[in-house]
Amino acid sequence: MTTLQDPHPNVGVEVEVHDDYDDAPRDLSVRTADDNASLIGSVFASLALDWVIYEKILAFSGIVGFVICWWLLFTALYAGVTAIGNPLPVVIDRIAASVTTSGAAIVGGVLGWVIIYTFVRGWPALHHVNFYTQNMTGVRPTAPLTQGGIWFAIVGSAIQVGIATAIAVPLGVGTAIFLTEVGGPVAKIVRTVVEAMTALPDILAGLFIYSLLIIAFGWEQDGFAVSLALAVTMTPIVARSAEVVLRVVPGGLREASLALGASNFQTVRRVVLPTARSGLATSLILGVARVAGETAPLLILSAATTFWNKNPLKHSMSSLPLFIYTEIRSGEERSIQRGYGAASVLLTLVLILFVAARLVARDKTARKRPPSQRRLRLPTRVRPGAGSGTGPGLPASPQSSADLPIPPPPPLPPPAAPSQGAPGYLQSNP
Repeated sequence: MTTLQDPHPNVGVEVEVHDDYDDAPRDLSVRTADDNASLIGSVFASLALDWVIYEKILAFSGIVGFVICWWLLFTALYAGVTAIGNPLPVVIDRIAASVTTSGAAIVGGVLGWVIIYTFVRGWPALHHVNFYTQNMTGVRPTAPLTQGGIWFAIVGSAIQVGIATAIAVPLGVGTAIFLTEVGGPVAKIVRTVVEAMTALPDILAGLFIYSLLIIAFGWEQDGFAVSLALAVTMTPIVARSAEVVLRVVPGGLREASLALGASNFQTVRRVVLPTARSGLATSLILGVARVAGETAPLLILSAATTFWNKNPLKHSMSSLPLFIYTEIRSGEERSIQRGYGAASVLLTLVLILFVAARLVARDKTARKRPPSQRRLRLPTRVRPGAGSGTGPGLPASPQSSADLPIPPPPPLPPPAAPSQGAPGYLQSNP
């Protein structure tokens, strides 16, 4: 303990500052050797115990039940081992971490299995160049994989998704601008409708276009009808994501633009939209990735073809999802391999779009921030709240002290000489 003497001798106030930080809370994000040993030991011990109970004592079988029992035994053993040398908060933290990590591992394992299985089944067709450059005109289902390809389906998907994007993006972004910049009672109704349409099944969008465009107006089943159905599905997705992005734009930018004499339209066009450019691009990419693999509207509004149709307003137009569905249902092994190959191509395109969305949405301001503006972190032995830069031993500000810079302490003021006209509380008693 350190005692600081007040520089004013007439006041005589002593301030006690405790510099013993042994009672600082443990950082739960830091794993010790004991934590790692407990984790590894619990994994192998639960595996051995699961084998004895599940396979030998109960005489059960099945990989799914074995894994579930293994996870339950691991959770119980890990909690018990952790509780031996750690308090209750640490035990709860370790159990929660194991549960969340297990969930992430299950999702990642299922996704990895789907990707690997699709590429393995489609590899016999993927390594042929003609698979990407030819169409299926005159190719029998039993024909060798050196004949035919999916070029016509790739072009059809690109045309249909392109038309749907050209329709859905202006409508979605315009709806988002109305919800964020205009508001009012009507905006609440529009937001409710948009949220309801986000969960709308895709086949209902296809049935809506089929009943409205084809039955009522006698329109032909073609690529444009498919694009309209995809636009119905894509518009609420773009609207919701764009609304979230536009709400992130600081209101001070809008106020500054209006204070300079700009109209609402000029503020939105020259301030709000350029600021949210990267987020709007992300919403566009997510919307495209969402509708690129839709199959239900295609089954209603278009028929499967084996040739390249460049005109979306005339005759049927095939696409990758419709080609996959047709080839898998044929029953022939080589057609199934072509279907899995097309599914691998579609999966690759969707993954590329999602990766591009992540790259576009990534915050680049932190990397460009100069070193003088980067935040420092306090040493691990300093307790949060022990000081916020205003002096030793003073209470911390509401902001977390771990994210604040560490300026040097201010110098102490020099002692002031007592004067005859000083107030009474500074004069010594006789």
